Amino acid sequence: MKLKPLADRVVIKALEAEETTTGGIILPGNAKEKPQMAEVVEVGPGGLVDGKEVVMVLKTGDKVVASKYAGTEVKIDGEEYTILRQSDILAVVE
Repeated sequence: MKLKPLADRVVIKALEAEETTTGGIILPGNAKEKPQMAEVVEVGPGGLVDGKEVVMVLKTGDKVVASKYAGTEVKIDGEEYTILRQSDILAVVE
């Protein structure tokens, strides 16, 4: 199954969070923060959103930093994805 986002939506997949601190302490699963780094999996077409023209600047494969609690989390075929608006992406990592 494939997700095809609509309008200004973007589908991202979180990159794995660090399991060890810089001091060498291994963190249990519940102590890890929700990762903000993600990879863009699919990008919507853009277009007219709320009366304004939205041009999509992101592309599949971009590494991004997303707003921490933005979007809707979905699970498809055992994989977890987040669907959010392009405006909830804070930066592209180069």
